[in-house]
Amino acid sequence: MEKKDKVYRILDLYARLQNGEVISKPEEAVRFGVSEKSIQRDIDDIREFLQKAETEGAGNYVPYKQEQGGYRMQVLDSRKFTNEEVLAITKILLESRAFTKPEMMRMLDKMLDCCVPPENRKLVDELVSNERYHYIEPHHKKVFIGNMWEIGKAIREHRYIAVTYGKLKEKKQVTRKLKPLAIMFSEFYFYLAAHIENIDREKEFQVANDMYPTIYRIDRISGLEVLEERFQVPYKDRFEEGEYRKRIQFMFGGKLQHIEFWYKGQSVEAVLDKLPTAEIVREEDGKYLVRAETFGDGIDMWLRYQGECVELVKKF
Repeated sequence: MEKKDKVYRILDLYARLQNGEVISKPEEAVRFGVSEKSIQRDIDDIREFLQKAETEGAGNYVPYKQEQGGYRMQVLDSRKFTNEEVLAITKILLESRAFTKPEMMRMLDKMLDCCVPPENRKLVDELVSNERYHYIEPHHKKVFIGNMWEIGKAIREHRYIAVTYGKLKEKKQVTRKLKPLAIMFSEFYFYLAAHIENIDREKEFQVANDMYPTIYRIDRISGLEVLEERFQVPYKDRFEEGEYRKRIQFMFGGKLQHIEFWYKGQSVEAVLDKLPTAEIVREEDGKYLVRAETFGDGIDMWLRYQGECVELVKKF
């Protein structure tokens, strides 16, 4: 009976430590009707168990917290986000401005509740409170995360989708049957890269033989149906969104091309980060001749933004 009582006591203490509670030896001794030495041995057993579990990726331990008058579990699980990582991710999420305000606030609260120890929650909250208060949601004000999940599953299962899509310039709705390939994010919006089925390419495309995907803003998809029909993707022909993403600016599709330009600004590093395929051909008197590989006309927009810092040499 005594052994069962000890097992129950240790499991009870361990469960409460996991929930972030502070364990006081005098209080627990009274609660269980044992000596403080027994409670100390229980805590030592829990510490020994956690030390063995450290080899499995968990580095939690149970230090004595003088200011709190008891023992409290310190979570150092290498598989979980640290406070610093949560702060960084939270800042990136807020800066993305990708979701409506209720969605964004809900995501942030869940992340902080799941990842930040209670004693540090207030500090992280204060570090992002100003940005939360002044958060500006996207003008479309649409909740699209459900559609994005369904598209993601369709990509995984190689299923065709039928969409109703609102064109930006022509202000009209079109219906398309698509072969979904990838979901990407850029400048506030999530995008779907897909091939269009059953379309007159000569009539609809500037480059009829363009084999690269068409880009759709997911928030502009007003109707979505995942079809039972599947498509085949040979491994050698799979769409590699990472490589595609390196070469596309502002999600403007189009043919693959090369550009060369002189950069005369302050940070060529920023240029190399913005254009992942860019390389410095040579340097002269503080100027850099840069060559890059890009898709479509989005690069023209970026070049105009640079003003006098950029001088285009050629596109080919």
